[in-house]
Amino acid sequence: MNSSLSSRAHAAATDNEVLLSVEDLSVAYRVDGQDVAALADVSFSLRRGETTALLGESGSGKSTIAGSIAGNLADAARASGRIRFAQHDLLRLSERELRPLRGTEIGYVPQNPARSLDPLIPIGLQLEETLRVHGLREPSGARQARILGLLQRVGFRDPAAVARRYPHELSGGMQQRVLIAIALTFTPRILIADEPTSALDVTVQKAILDLIDQRKAEDRTAVLLVTHDIGVAAERSQNVVVLRHGRIVEAGPTDRVLRAPQHEYTRQLLRDVPGADAGRRAPRAPAIPGIPAPAIRLNGVSVDYASRRGPAHRAVNDVSFSVKPGTTLAIVGESGSGKTTTARAIARFVAPSAGEIEVRDAAGALLAPDRERAFRRRVQYVYQNPYLSLNPRHRIQTVLAEPLRAFEIGDARSRQARIEALLDMVALPQSALARRARELSGGQLQRVAIARALAAEPSILVLDEPVSALDVTVQAQILRLLEGLQAELGLTYLFISHDLAVVRRIADEIAVMHEGRIVEHGPTEQVYLHPAHAYTRQLLDAVPDLPASALDNALPAGDSTLAAVA
Repeated sequence: MNSSLSSRAHAAATDNEVLLSVEDLSVAYRVDGQDVAALADVSFSLRRGETTALLGESGSGKSTIAGSIAGNLADAARASGRIRFAQHDLLRLSERELRPLRGTEIGYVPQNPARSLDPLIPIGLQLEETLRVHGLREPSGARQARILGLLQRVGFRDPAAVARRYPHELSGGMQQRVLIAIALTFTPRILIADEPTSALDVTVQKAILDLIDQRKAEDRTAVLLVTHDIGVAAERSQNVVVLRHGRIVEAGPTDRVLRAPQHEYTRQLLRDVPGADAGRRAPRAPAIPGIPAPAIRLNGVSVDYASRRGPAHRAVNDVSFSVKPGTTLAIVGESGSGKTTTARAIARFVAPSAGEIEVRDAAGALLAPDRERAFRRRVQYVYQNPYLSLNPRHRIQTVLAEPLRAFEIGDARSRQARIEALLDMVALPQSALARRARELSGGQLQRVAIARALAAEPSILVLDEPVSALDVTVQAQILRLLEGLQAELGLTYLFISHDLAVVRRIADEIAVMHEGRIVEHGPTEQVYLHPAHAYTRQLLDAVPDLPASALDNALPAGDSTLAAVA
């Protein structure tokens, strides 16, 4: 760090200085003529050079706090209290007064990169726009060097190529890195990171969090970290604020709160962390006696994507594996490793460039390529983001009826009975049928997505990051749901994930992908306890850990009750 002795002395003298103070913050949203409270009397402060983590389940108010500070709450929101920053009360500033602070004094990394990046503008131009909006005037060469440097700092190996790409040409993790680069374009005194690593694999997550920590240390930035990953909070924050139903239930130094939680809800959050109950799937008897034909078999499969700028890009390279009926194979790897492309090839959303893929139904019959309708009924896909995969204007009744009509299953009476049974399977109340998708929480929506996938009675579910966007309590509920459904229905799962703790909990076998190839494949515990490949060891080393005492002080293992789906 190139700083003078006087500046270092000043930084030392101002360590722990309060940069931002939230005082009695309350927020309500106007819905159908009534005020719905989102936050009530929230108070805490952000200190120079420290990270404060906001923890809590979906709907607890974490993102509302972040939006209040950044000044980007919805028009229907009504906020009271004070947010003091640099002699300003941010709640009293107009949009025109807030605009110069955003991006320069207050950096903000939003949660959903797909909604935050302009799909029609190349990445480099979007970074350049940030520089221009805030009045940075540099020669073109210097400006381009700055842009490439920012992309390189957030982990891109070929920043020049990324700068030329459009957002849809990047994976979700790569898009998130671009957002972090935009937030760090200047030197903000406050950095708000709203789930900044929820879409990232553990190695990229570590690199991004290391980068944020480096900026925090060098620039004495105060970081507000909104996260559902308690391991990340334990490793990266100095202070933690635990929220439930819009109120603070516990707050203080991270070490004290997580090692000796005082509130029952904090203990439950710790108990619901994957790994709190030994973190592994119990050994199971073979799902089908004997040696049945594999439900899924890949032999030498490669997938190429055409490029307008040069030779085709090989996303999957000579991949071979098989999945036994009634078991779970998890594919793990960093962003861009080819795991989702492999899943999409199995689901016949993309065609392999080489090799062969065989998929069989529950009876062991081969689903031939020319039997597209039969294939679609027996192989269903559950997407990472239910907000994007479900029509927000449709009622849940319509969402669940659609596959039954499409496959011409039953008559009106039997379809209704099936819909009601599906809700029971995923532990949702019958009253949910009258609600629209946009009215449900993320955990409830993912349950609906699973119910829709089960409607046509498939034998195989391809689950693409199905819990990565969920808080730990809802995540634990969904994983227990998937385990129960598999045991009851004999389903075969192909489970795509970057979360190795989740994978250990649900998978029978693991395949590790790196740069389009499988580098290791074996039983879950063997891969975890005795990894053979250096890349697998790197993934495991990057997983954030909770202190053992935090797990010792959690509630005894059992079903979650505090955050039951309403």
